[in-house]
Amino acid sequence: MNVTADAIVCALRNHGEHGAVVRLMTAGHGLQAAYVRGARGRRMRPVLIPGNLVNVRLRTRMEGQLAQAEVELIHSRAPLAREPLPAAAIEWVTALTAVALPEGQPYPRLYSAMDAVLSAIEAAPSASGWGAGLVRYELLLLADLGFGLDLNSCAVSGTNDDLIAVSPKSGRAVSAAEASGYEDRLLRLPAFVLAGGQGSWADIADGLSLTGHFLRRDVLAERWSALGEARERLAERLRRAGALG
Repeated sequence: MNVTADAIVCALRNHGEHGAVVRLMTAGHGLQAAYVRGARGRRMRPVLIPGNLVNVRLRTRMEGQLAQAEVELIHSRAPLAREPLPAAAIEWVTALTAVALPEGQPYPRLYSAMDAVLSAIEAAPSASGWGAGLVRYELLLLADLGFGLDLNSCAVSGTNDDLIAVSPKSGRAVSAAEASGYEDRLLRLPAFVLAGGQGSWADIADGLSLTGHFLRRDVLAERWSALGEARERLAERLRRAGALG
């Protein structure tokens, strides 16, 4: 393999005395793991921060061999590390992508959506500007991995009017009429998921509860423990920001 592409840095694991294995999300080649020499040195540390956009050259001599990577910075999101809520959001998005996706399988829609979410976090540090986009990214990830929710019509009546909840078992939408009396057994479906646009603090929290349930059950399973702290850090900072807002 000899590939040059733009990529988003997703994760970094120290390897050897000076290097690291880096996971990078690309549009055409999906998630790629590669060894970067000198990754822990003064020059490369600011480049290999999760969320950064880079240009990478990946090279392998044999199939199945860990790629060697040469990385150049295109755009840094490192300044957001000083902002607790944006930092937690970037940490979660990149960690989720690195853990959930199989390596080497292209997901061009996910790459574009991920880049859009990170750009929105950068442009509007308040979650009211990017929270709905994060929920949509997680819904898209579920769909592209084969676990998409069925939100087109009510699971009980078959109608597509006034859909307000989702069954935690089937992942299908439920209308207000059919949800009445069963609200505590259902997951709330925020209006922005179907109608587009932004959501309130409460809507964003409900959206993340919805996607979090299915990510944990269907995609991450036993790997959830590796990401639980990042998810809880994001949730806690969202709660604080919502209370202040």
